[in-house]
Amino acid sequence: MTAQTGLKRKAHFLGTKIRTLRKRNNLTLEDLSVRCIQADPEAGPSVSYLSMIENGKRTPSERLLGIIAEIFQKEPGWFFDESLEEESIDPAPEAAVSGMPLEPGFLFSDDLLQLAIPELLAQTGTTGRQFAHLLIRAHQESNFNRFPDLERAAESVGRKRFPLHVDDVFDMAKRMDLEIRWFDDKTFKDRGETNRPLNTLVRSFFDAPGIVYLNKALEATPERLKFDLANHIGHKVLHDGDGARAPQVSGGRASGRRHDIESESLDAKDVLYAWRDFECKYFAAALLAPKTPFRQFLAKNAHAIDAGDKVGLTTTLVMRRMSSVSPYRHWHYFDAHPPGNLRAVYRGNGIPLPWGNMTMISDPCQHWAVFRMLGTRSTKPSAQISVLRSGDDKRLYCCQSIRGKDAANNPHVLCVGVDLAPALRAQNIEPADTIDAIEASCNANGGSGPIPTEAGKQLASMAKILNIGWIAEGADKDATIICPRSSSCPRDKHCLGSAEPKLRSQIDEIRESVVA
Repeated sequence: MTAQTGLKRKAHFLGTKIRTLRKRNNLTLEDLSVRCIQADPEAGPSVSYLSMIENGKRTPSERLLGIIAEIFQKEPGWFFDESLEEESIDPAPEAAVSGMPLEPGFLFSDDLLQLAIPELLAQTGTTGRQFAHLLIRAHQESNFNRFPDLERAAESVGRKRFPLHVDDVFDMAKRMDLEIRWFDDKTFKDRGETNRPLNTLVRSFFDAPGIVYLNKALEATPERLKFDLANHIGHKVLHDGDGARAPQVSGGRASGRRHDIESESLDAKDVLYAWRDFECKYFAAALLAPKTPFRQFLAKNAHAIDAGDKVGLTTTLVMRRMSSVSPYRHWHYFDAHPPGNLRAVYRGNGIPLPWGNMTMISDPCQHWAVFRMLGTRSTKPSAQISVLRSGDDKRLYCCQSIRGKDAANNPHVLCVGVDLAPALRAQNIEPADTIDAIEASCNANGGSGPIPTEAGKQLASMAKILNIGWIAEGADKDATIICPRSSSCPRDKHCLGSAEPKLRSQIDEIRESVVA
């Protein structure tokens, strides 16, 4: 083998390994270029140069190879090893919402379901609005919160410009032939569905076919003003300004609810209003934070939850968009109001919730980060590593939470997080071993404890590979064991004292004795 042939072979294997790592971590060439430039602006490669490296037409300098090795947490020498890993680093994500075959099938016919569902909702106290949001959440989770059609609709209006200023959004509204009118309305106390009156503010509403009414209170927060206006632009683009649209409200009743009825039974307009609210909100977020430039923005800021302050975006928008644009798919987010009501939730990784659907339950686990933040006055982001136990199911999460106030001045906590097990498995690390080690440390310290050294190194490595800074921040703190319900606490020292043994069904005992 000549020296020239050997050099080409070495470049081919090196390029193949870089391409394999990039694709297995769901990064585009542009994503990898941004990450490299972020690490070293002078040595960062262009997209075309990276492409030539992957195709074996160029060999990266020692400096550039060091950058790429750091991004993927590999030793530089690994890239010259002419062995290719057989196992996929990033397994295809499982569907977040899985179904199971049920018999007899005729019970689930459309006709019977249409008759049974309204009665079921009435008997369980579930409103039509809540049921509609459950349907929408299931739709989000089955699609990993990614909706290309809505993205393209937003890009056709915004042309992927980022960041957008208030005047830019008003210009778009003008091009859509939307007339802007202002009204002056203060917050008011609304008991709504709770025993605690909440501040309520009607932010804006749409008057068909083309008038947008904006509350002057929004002028004090340009980031909210931009979002509300973009929201109504979405209604004009997606639904041609049809009259079926609920007002945009903060506090009191949850956003997306119809305000013209009080019925607790299923109503077709409940579903329509909730769906349109979801579509328009997604459109607004995609308009103000278009996928490609916002994905690069998150990479430059290591997915910091408060990074929106730099470009005039609300923390809520930043939080929701992370799950839609990040190369990593295993996200969740919550928007919680005291004492523990959920107003928005996305659980793309199927995380078992400590709440009902936008309602309170009697015994939620109090060790979740959102509950801890609800009781503090700090407005700084806080990260937490958690081992979640639900029956025999063990999971490992990291989240970042921040306490703030909504447009009606109600306190609430925003929380965004990732499931770490797929990231560990992607690097051929068995998640169960890491989870067991962290859980053992937590139990040895009463439920919260320091992360063992080896597990801490693994999490720090995941933080660099995923480029999510708050994973490393959480790994420097004590981890904690959480669960959906305090009554089923999995800690060695039960939160509620001695856990009562579950009684077996007396019918099962009779059946078994008879069979025996």
